[in-house]
Amino acid sequence: MRQLRREGWMHNRARLVTGSFLTKELEVDWRRGEAWFMRLLLDGDEANNNGNWQWIASVGTDPQPFFRRMYNPASHMERFDPDGDYVRRYVPELVPVPDAYLREPWTMPVATQEAVGCVIGSDYPAPIVDRKVARVRAAERYRAAAAATG
Repeated sequence: MRQLRREGWMHNRARLVTGSFLTKELEVDWRRGEAWFMRLLLDGDEANNNGNWQWIASVGTDPQPFFRRMYNPASHMERFDPDGDYVRRYVPELVPVPDAYLREPWTMPVATQEAVGCVIGSDYPAPIVDRKVARVRAAERYRAAAAATG
């Protein structure tokens, strides 16, 4: 999101991870994310942006199961940013965090947080949602919607 605000652009992988997190785990209507991105994107194309948000929110016309679009940010970072270059570029408070904790810095022992100067809840935000609980809730929501529409 910092890249989007600063540069008016965000890599598509980061857009998808953001959209998945917002719609599935935070339960925010996809249209709010779509509108925010459209407002900030320099390359914003209404049809493309709208379609991508519907796709990642699993509300579009693509018949893929919702769970295929429940992206785990840590897994995507491991796969697409294994050295943490992208994250460290846009989140400078994570620069000193050891690689082992970079994907989920809140798992760092407090002593390590203090030693590297990145205390969770002070220098870097604490998680705003329990991802495991949020994933279960999202699955329940999508299954209920599928059952209701037949």
